[in-house]
Amino acid sequence: MDQDTVRHMFIVGLRDAHAVEHQALGIMDRQIEHLAQYTEVEARLRSHRGETERQIERLEGILDALGDSPSAIKDAALKFGGSVAALSHALAPDEVIKNSLANYAFENYEAAAYKALIAMARAGGFEAAIPVLEESLREELAMATFLDEMLPRVIDRFLALRSQGEQASH
Repeated sequence: MDQDTVRHMFIVGLRDAHAVEHQALGIMDRQIEHLAQYTEVEARLRSHRGETERQIERLEGILDALGDSPSAIKDAALKFGGSVAALSHALAPDEVIKNSLANYAFENYEAAAYKALIAMARAGGFEAAIPVLEESLREELAMATFLDEMLPRVIDRFLALRSQGEQASH
């Protein structure tokens, strides 16, 4: 395997993951504002926001160790895109359901991205990066599990609130 190719693709993947984490911040920031009726989800999103900030720092550390840096353009574009995506759900009468489904898919995407980065780190001999990436992977999988387990409860709460004529969308 050509090590220059592996290194290049690992850096591209790290930059992409960094931008995706910025996108996640944009999504979470918009959603956290709209979860008054779903306090457990709000609390977990706030907690995961902190994890996401640390994931960004970890990715920056790996890139720095490789003599590289994140892509400011990718970061800004995806953060803006995340805010727009979250805003588009805000107009839906079932905002919390749409966000729950999108968040579950997004967390699994992030987990897959970290798995790919771990495989590239192994292939390229970037052993120091593996435990750092594995920590972020564990956090993403834990968040995906939380969202999976919460979905039926969110649906039940949404339907109960709607049935009572109360604000249920967020």
